[in-house]
Amino acid sequence: MTQRGGSCESRMAAGLPVFALLRARPFARWLPLAAALLLLAACAAAPTQIAPGTPRAAVAAQLGTPYSVSPLPGGGESWLYTTYPMGFYAYHVDLDAAGRVARTEQVLTFERFAAIPVGRFTAADVRATFGPPFVIERVSSFDGDVWTYRFIADINLRRLAHVHIDPAGVVRRVMFTDEPMSDDRRAF
Repeated sequence: MTQRGGSCESRMAAGLPVFALLRARPFARWLPLAAALLLLAACAAAPTQIAPGTPRAAVAAQLGTPYSVSPLPGGGESWLYTTYPMGFYAYHVDLDAAGRVARTEQVLTFERFAAIPVGRFTAADVRATFGPPFVIERVSSFDGDVWTYRFIADINLRRLAHVHIDPAGVVRRVMFTDEPMSDDRRAF
């Protein structure tokens, strides 16, 4: 009579395929723990974990190369880190003139999008403030591009900010919609 199961080591020694090892109970037991540890490691490198006063080199070592760097008044720099294209967050890590962190801010928020100065903000300002858009589209009711950004609003609601930029590169309108979910049965 052949015995079923056995340890991973015995399956490996028997020359069973790798996928058979994946179904082994010890692996299945440790998989959630491994996933949780990976998630915690990712959170440890989040820009919100950077303390004020941290030197530039330590920020670069922990977070890597920023998406963009913009000068700040007084000789500092604003480093932009983004979780795009599929994420919901973009962070500015502002460094003072001495190269130390002055503040960190998550900028993909309703308040920040609603405060865009329509008629004065340009496409370059939008990209420097929020990073690259999730998608750039055109619609028949507007002569220009619509830059769409994903963000999380209050109570974990997924939202979209639609920034309308005219052919001259000036923001003309900002609109908000809820992000359709995969189980949303409404027709669009």
